[in-house]
Amino acid sequence: MKRSFLLLSIFTVLLVALVGIMKFQSEAVSKRNSEISQEQDPKWESVKRVFNKGSIQNDVFRVTFPRSDLQIKVDHVQIDPNLALTSYLAFKQVGNHSMMMGDLVLLEKEVKPVETKLAELGIEITALHNHIIEENPKIMYLHVAGHGDPVNLAEKMKDALSVTGTPLASTPPEKSPSTFNWSKVEDIIGWKGVQRGKVFQFSIPRPEKITEKGVGIPPAMGIAMPINFQLIGEKAATTGDFVLLSNEVNPVVRELTKNGITVTAIHNHMLDESPRLFFLHFWGVDEPEKLARGLRAALNQTTVGTQIK
Repeated sequence: MKRSFLLLSIFTVLLVALVGIMKFQSEAVSKRNSEISQEQDPKWESVKRVFNKGSIQNDVFRVTFPRSDLQIKVDHVQIDPNLALTSYLAFKQVGNHSMMMGDLVLLEKEVKPVETKLAELGIEITALHNHIIEENPKIMYLHVAGHGDPVNLAEKMKDALSVTGTPLASTPPEKSPSTFNWSKVEDIIGWKGVQRGKVFQFSIPRPEKITEKGVGIPPAMGIAMPINFQLIGEKAATTGDFVLLSNEVNPVVRELTKNGITVTAIHNHMLDESPRLFFLHFWGVDEPEKLARGLRAALNQTTVGTQIK
């Protein structure tokens, strides 16, 4: 009798586990099929033809432009484009039109021609500022927004990017990935990362619903928290930004500075978001796990800290 009960219990546990695995696989396949379907949507196919690249992330069409033409250093660190030098544009369908948001990585001498072109084309500028400090040559980050036909918006942005040195062709192949094992850093941060060539990246969304002019903004539109690591010998450089509510700003500043990570900028990226958000950028060079512990301590000062393990 006991043996039969034990076998029945084991069978029940295995059945529940199997159902869970099948549900997870089904949801993953369904999500991927949905993304493939969206990528084949004529409007996104047309936007993709403008740039000859781009992909769907949930319901957002996103295209990136690594500034592989630039040689930027902070002290002795040669910055990989995946660390802090990649422009992006993101498009989301809203009713019968599209919302576009983006961030352009520019040399100082490129700012004026781009601003002039954007004004001529009717594209909004929502922010202009630094993200890092002590870099050479100096770079600026210009945030943009627009509403309308997605292909028209894409063509306008291509015109604006054309007055810069930004490579517009297909993204060059990733450099050979480092052989460093990032699993301990993942465990400390509490989130899974992705290897992009020599850079290891995290993208952590906030749990709150974020809106811009009443429209929900998904993380892929630029409101996830990017945390990037680039190996420098036995150490790493880290940079990115924390997306924060006002009451989280100074607790995060204190944790970062206490752990030897420099706060390099605090500012807005958007104009009409709700709740109000502040984007805090940082820079640090140290052992990867030590940096991760400092970043995790800062994350714990935000509501994001409650959703990571």
